[in-house]
Amino acid sequence: MNKILVMGPSWVGDMVLAQSLFKQLKIDQPDCEITVAAPAWTLPLLERMPEVAHAIALPFKHGDLALRERFKLGRELATKGFNQAILLTNSLKSAILPWAANIPVRTGFKGEMRYGLVNDMRPLDKTALKKTVERFVALGLQKNVQLPQQLPQPVLLANREHAQTLLAKFDIPQTQQPILGLCPGAEYGEAKRWPAEYYAEVANQALKKGWQVWLFGSEKDQPVTATIQQLTQQRCIDLAGRTKLGEAIDLMSLCGTIISNDSGLMHVAAALDRKLIAIYGSSDPKHTPPMHPQAVVEYLGLSCSPCFERVCPLGHLNCLRQITSANVITHLVPRHQ
Repeated sequence: MNKILVMGPSWVGDMVLAQSLFKQLKIDQPDCEITVAAPAWTLPLLERMPEVAHAIALPFKHGDLALRERFKLGRELATKGFNQAILLTNSLKSAILPWAANIPVRTGFKGEMRYGLVNDMRPLDKTALKKTVERFVALGLQKNVQLPQQLPQPVLLANREHAQTLLAKFDIPQTQQPILGLCPGAEYGEAKRWPAEYYAEVANQALKKGWQVWLFGSEKDQPVTATIQQLTQQRCIDLAGRTKLGEAIDLMSLCGTIISNDSGLMHVAAALDRKLIAIYGSSDPKHTPPMHPQAVVEYLGLSCSPCFERVCPLGHLNCLRQITSANVITHLVPRHQ
């Protein structure tokens, strides 16, 4: 059996996209055993990916080299019998652990000075591999093998039974009406966030139809969701900062439609097979699109887009402000939950 250690990414969206790699590995090597090492908070995602046999929570703080600790954990993993390591991040520090674990084949793109640590070094042609998901899948293939025409689509297995218990935990009334999920945050910055007042306009339209509207996000998104609540007379169910990642995933699985900025939760929604309306501002849907074939992407492609900045350098945020709530509302049709 081929035992593969994947050094996983730190972002929610990237970890969802990494499932395409895990699926491709299982297609090419059905009996392979995949272990993923990644920050602890990504484990709820990995628990919902049946391709992943084991997950290792990395104890290192973000940005810390932690050379001694990485070497120590690597030596512990040396007894696990891994045949290959695949590094999805391009940093020097991510290459230390597989090297210390003495894994024979250590595959990664040429990144920081990792010669010797990565012994199956691949050049990264960003014009040939435009999408993040393509780069991930390419690392799972043999050298010079072409990408499959159709990449495997991420599919998270939500726990619907757990979701029902969460309704009681968060005092959410049972409903037969459609549920609209809104993900108005974006960790990267405001240039990826559709205005809160636009989200509120969509929410008010859905509430008028008798729908429930749930607001998802982290603690950092609470000011945005509070604004939406204020503009909807507190009629939404605000879950921002109240749910753990696994809880948010299972509750999102109950939504019929989800509207999201380009964020980790957008990729979660796509992988849960929800009707998704994805809104792009400063980022590029050609680089990190939602993987669901029926996802609706709202992107204007202005002359100043994509700038990839956290804050609009021109000060007008037209790439998002000119995507009207009326246009997004046209996509609001009930979908079976």
